[in-house]
Amino acid sequence: MYKVIISPLAKQDIKDAAHWYNDKQAGLGKRFTNHIRLKLNSLKKNPYIAANRYDEVRTAVLDTFPFMAHYIIDEDKKMIILLAALHTSLSPDVWKKAR
Repeated sequence: MYKVIISPLAKQDIKDAAHWYNDKQAGLGKRFTNHIRLKLNSLKKNPYIAANRYDEVRTAVLDTFPFMAHYIIDEDKKMIILLAALHTSLSPDVWKKAR
């Protein structure tokens, strides 16, 4: 099984989205973070299930929320590094420039 590392920028993405969802409905932010956790737990078992989206970055779509987990795999260290958790409406080009 792989270990998951969440980058500081990805942590901020998750935090921002959770706050946004909580503003819409109490408790929805917690549901969002739980879905992120479920997706990461799934990726721990099989990180190659999601296809490469660009360069070495893979993207996995959350089941309920319109977000994608952007991550890379460090095979030597058996690690998944979550780079971002972004809304599906955002362009990857914007993400690459911001990071």
